[in-house]
Amino acid sequence: MTTGVRRRMGVEERRQQLIGVALELFSRRSPDEVSIDEIASAAGISRPLVYHYFPGKLSLYEAALKRASEDLAGRFTEPHQGPLGGRLLRVMRRYFDFVDDHGPGFSALMRGGPAVGSSTTNALIDSVRQAAYVQILSHLGVDDPPARLELVVRSWISLAESTALLWLDGRRIPRGELEVQLVHDFAALAAVSAAYDEEMTALLRRILKDEPSEGPFGDLAVRLIALAS
Repeated sequence: MTTGVRRRMGVEERRQQLIGVALELFSRRSPDEVSIDEIASAAGISRPLVYHYFPGKLSLYEAALKRASEDLAGRFTEPHQGPLGGRLLRVMRRYFDFVDDHGPGFSALMRGGPAVGSSTTNALIDSVRQAAYVQILSHLGVDDPPARLELVVRSWISLAESTALLWLDGRRIPRGELEVQLVHDFAALAAVSAAYDEEMTALLRRILKDEPSEGPFGDLAVRLIALAS
């Protein structure tokens, strides 16, 4: 019979383990409520050893936020296949998967948490927003967006953030309805902008040309017509 021997981790491997443990704890409770002792216990090491790899809770928190922000930014990556409405809906489903799985951590990421106002946290939040912005533009086939299009896309990203944060506070609206509503919101923002700008009009016509009647954008059109009748 052999006895198990705990394998000694290398420095980077241990750092990544601690980040993963901290992120898991931050996903279940507010980072303010999670102590270094809890992180050490969950990782199976002593409190002093945590400080050997991270100078304090803030540095570990920022490292966990970095991993979370990279994961969240990746949720906006979507193959350029099929109608835009369907692509945006798949993006929103993955986005809300993250929000659902990492509620307190998502709130901390978007609101700053223990590191509110820090340059590191602000940079991480901005990186997620910029990644989302670049991805949406790529789906629209636009490299140099006019001012109104930039306003639409950035406003929609902010709307998705605020909607997710409000949803976490009680989850009073079914998640699936909000995912569809946010896709409708994108179309509505683009349509209002198109009413004032010829470039946006041309872009919206190009987008809608390939949209099926049973897709999210077609569903919005049916709902709006019903309101007017």
